[in-house]
Amino acid sequence: MVVLQVRFLLVPFLTSILGAAQYVVQDAALMNYMDRRFLSLEKRLEKCNQDIREYVDEFREFSKMVLSRLAGLNTYKAEIKNEVQNLQTRIERAQRDIDYFGSVTDSNACIEVHEDLVKQQLLEEEEEKKKLKLMLNASCDHMLAGIKSLKIVKKTGDKHGSWMKDPGKKHTKIYLLNGSVNNIILEFANIMTFMENNQTLKARRVTLPFPWEGTGHVIYQGFLFYHKYGSLNEIIKFNIQRRQVADQMLLPGAGRIPAYQLSPHTKIDLAIDEQGLWAIHAEPETEGNILITKINHMTMAVEHTWDTPCNSKDAEAAFMACNTLYVVHNSPSGGTSHIRCVYDILDTVNTYEISGLHFPKRQGSHSTIHYNPKEKQLFAWGDGSQIIYKLHTKQKV
Repeated sequence: MVVLQVRFLLVPFLTSILGAAQYVVQDAALMNYMDRRFLSLEKRLEKCNQDIREYVDEFREFSKMVLSRLAGLNTYKAEIKNEVQNLQTRIERAQRDIDYFGSVTDSNACIEVHEDLVKQQLLEEEEEKKKLKLMLNASCDHMLAGIKSLKIVKKTGDKHGSWMKDPGKKHTKIYLLNGSVNNIILEFANIMTFMENNQTLKARRVTLPFPWEGTGHVIYQGFLFYHKYGSLNEIIKFNIQRRQVADQMLLPGAGRIPAYQLSPHTKIDLAIDEQGLWAIHAEPETEGNILITKINHMTMAVEHTWDTPCNSKDAEAAFMACNTLYVVHNSPSGGTSHIRCVYDILDTVNTYEISGLHFPKRQGSHSTIHYNPKEKQLFAWGDGSQIIYKLHTKQKV
């Protein structure tokens, strides 16, 4: 019985001793973990302090170098300032000498010098005209005297559009470009096919990679030249047979305002005459006056630009024929179209306004008018109709 009581007393005692030993082991492990963490933090703090010291040293060295350079620049600035002041003094002295010589020089000598300058300027202008004549082939010697008759070939398409024939050799195909924004060309074998009632079924459809803007496009020697829609002044050269872009260019200054007040959809109007490719456009700086630019159709480079006195106010279209710009005017509500301004780039002195060149037997407006130098005719688009105007020409005076 006594033994049993002793056992009951020992069991709780031993249990409490074992529990205490377990807590001691746990505390020791915790202390070891905390000690390792503190060591790690101390090492990191030491590295941080070392980095800061290195950054401070580097910044001090850099500051010394910057201050040294600034001191050198101040010295150089002072030297330059002295040189500028010295040069200014010399210029003022020379100006006084020039004024003195000018006051004692005979006035006749000044007149002679002025006349020499005028002669030199006239010689330069004549030389420039010679260069232009060589570039533009001076054999083009006729001008428009009247518009004899018209023929409405077809009435198909929207109010705005253009149609044309390639003026190159042996080209008989007709091209129709409907709308002021589109990317589909309709190609017809000849004008008879175009005039048939079911002409759209016999047309070859050519899809452009970029749509055109306006109606000022032309086809020349198998290439379509047109103003790219969405661009300010980018002109695309497109090979119709290969169906690929052959070249492109930017026309400086063009595209900000319409070429003609009554045709706001056309910012750049391209044209073909006996001399090749032209661009007709306007700029805000010219107060509405029309500009013409000669473009090399092979290299797509600008050759020359002329400011004309022809104004775009009440103008609906224009065309080039034999180095001469003809601007077609109308009323805003539509009426009888007439040519009111003519500008010959090789005879700019005789630029004139005329009133007798009316388009016969027709009331309305034109979306586009293009000259065909091979057939000496105008291909026009008027209110959805495709029109041909025959021309009467005369020898240039």
